[in-house]
Amino acid sequence: MRIATRGSRLARWQAETVATQLKALGHEPELVLVKTEGDRDQQSPIWELAGRGVFVKEVQAAVLDGRADLAVHSAKDLMSIPTIGLKIIGCLKRGNVCDSLIGTRLHELRDGAVVATGSVRRKAQLSNIRPDLHFVGLRGNIETRIGALQSAEIDAIVVAAAALERLGIVNVISETLDETIFVPQVGQGAIALECRTSDETIGEILTNLIDLNTSECVQAERSFLAELGGGCDLPVGAHATKTGEVMTLTAVIATHDGSTIIRDEKTGRHPAPLGKDIADSLLNDKGGASLLYSRERPEM
Repeated sequence: MRIATRGSRLARWQAETVATQLKALGHEPELVLVKTEGDRDQQSPIWELAGRGVFVKEVQAAVLDGRADLAVHSAKDLMSIPTIGLKIIGCLKRGNVCDSLIGTRLHELRDGAVVATGSVRRKAQLSNIRPDLHFVGLRGNIETRIGALQSAEIDAIVVAAAALERLGIVNVISETLDETIFVPQVGQGAIALECRTSDETIGEILTNLIDLNTSECVQAERSFLAELGGGCDLPVGAHATKTGEVMTLTAVIATHDGSTIIRDEKTGRHPAPLGKDIADSLLNDKGGASLLYSRERPEM
């Protein structure tokens, strides 16, 4: 069974985790390493590349053209609309959803400190709490990003806590940011499994690996994002949890400069309607449409 994945250390960790679980079920998986547009282009800001699936489309192509049987993705990298010919089976049990600050704690950052991040969502939410901060872009794998702290001009960087935990380098974390205040990116901390729509056999095998609660929560978050019509170019976040049969979805929409953030929280039993409901509330009832679609360009 061939698993398509990016070749970064983190992506391979995720794919190897899936491979280990497949081996336990009696299968013989092998990795098919794919280089994506996002891997090749290390200069463009992430928000400029958003909406094009730059970290997933070549991996998906390997499944579509038969070089691989399934794809393993960071769920946050997936486009908000499905890819024709492919289906997302679900997600493994979710890891840490939080953002982490490396370099120093947020309240200890000097006035006017420089924070490196490629995420407009992170920039907006940090700016809302600390409007004195300055931001610069950040690209590359986890090791490259951490290395950016060697620059005398950068005081801290922001990365996903799950990535650091999976790579075993949690010792570099200065602070884990509270997800109820710094609402995560859609799908953050989740690993998604995808296969051809026509391949029922692979689909059935993969259902043995997914975590239903995680899958439904990510589905609710992705439904919210799909209603907005965007990806990581938008300063938005969403995080769903599930207790019993009820999901709670928190979502935010911000201006790029973080001067205004609106949020809402809703509960429901069905992922897709819940995501659409909270999107409608934020866009139409709370004024999110005027914030989101003003489309001022982020300064990073």
